[in-house]
Amino acid sequence: MQFVDEVTVRVAAGKGGPGALSFRREKYIAKGGPDGGDGGDGGDVVLVADAALNTLVDFRYHPLCRAKNGQPGSGRDRTGARGADAELRVPAGTTVIDDETLEVIGDLAGPGERLVAARGGRHGLGNTRFKSSTNRAPRRTTAGDPGEARTLRLQLKLIADVGLLGLPNAGKSTLVAAVSASKPKIADYPFTTLRPNLGVVRVDVDASFVMADIPGLVEGAASGAGLGTRFLRHLARTRVLVHLVDVAPVDGSDPVENAAAVERELFAYSAAFRERPIWMAPSKMDLGPDAAVVAALGERYPERPVFPISSATGQGVAALTGALMRYLDEADPEQEAALTERISTDVLARSAAEREALARGGGAEVAEVPSASGAGR
Repeated sequence: MQFVDEVTVRVAAGKGGPGALSFRREKYIAKGGPDGGDGGDGGDVVLVADAALNTLVDFRYHPLCRAKNGQPGSGRDRTGARGADAELRVPAGTTVIDDETLEVIGDLAGPGERLVAARGGRHGLGNTRFKSSTNRAPRRTTAGDPGEARTLRLQLKLIADVGLLGLPNAGKSTLVAAVSASKPKIADYPFTTLRPNLGVVRVDVDASFVMADIPGLVEGAASGAGLGTRFLRHLARTRVLVHLVDVAPVDGSDPVENAAAVERELFAYSAAFRERPIWMAPSKMDLGPDAAVVAALGERYPERPVFPISSATGQGVAALTGALMRYLDEADPEQEAALTERISTDVLARSAAEREALARGGGAEVAEVPSASGAGR
């Protein structure tokens, strides 16, 4: 299935049905008076988070959604039927944004959550509503109100506890495959991961967390190099980042400088990521068990935990996943939610800047977007 994590969709709620102009006409009942009923309300456009979905690809082929109009009222004070709602299923983790104002309308973070994205128009009134002691035969009715119409930008941010960060071919997909049932594509060349992958890591019978494998970053990604930073929004909801650093790069580059380059791109995307806990995981220790690299990473990032691992042999993997589980159990959810909100603000600003650049015909290259939270300043 094609992975699509951002789409634009036009939604239009139903129009309210008009009220009826009618008078009671029955045998033996003279001048029965007005009996025109009200119209029905227009249907709403409702977004529903569905745990079975993991892509927004359906909206790429159906970019317009309309709810049904309310039915007209009729005689004998009969009210028109309400228009049927249009329910759109989206993956859990979808943020709904008004594309014109860039206002965040809602965030469908959990399965089953619902959001009314466009409200149907109010029903029109029948002439029965206007009768009075001085106007016993009103001929006045009202038409129904139009429903809301808006263009929505849907952004999917995968829901995961742990996000993997690193250069292409740093071993992220191999780690996910080693600790979960997920089977991402793995090969011995860079850029193998073209879409995020999720895996459930079960540490104990009743202890597990979700790990996200994000396509690797290269130097200049924030300016559009490689796959760019378009997948970094999926790290917004993660609670801790694990930075995998290849201790034996095939090109002979310096692992510590490689790690610094990746994080420069991360912080250029959102400076608020500086506040997110980042753990270091020197990887592929079976290929080059270089204690000097591990020590150098510890010196460069003294405040961070360092877990040397080899996903191929299992070295250090259990220690890493066990420590992650303990951290997640003890973390403050309110503090994490506030940080996620600040990162999401930067994600939206980055998305708007990229669209502006495309509209100018300059491609998706944008300058560094200042963090709305002021993190890292």
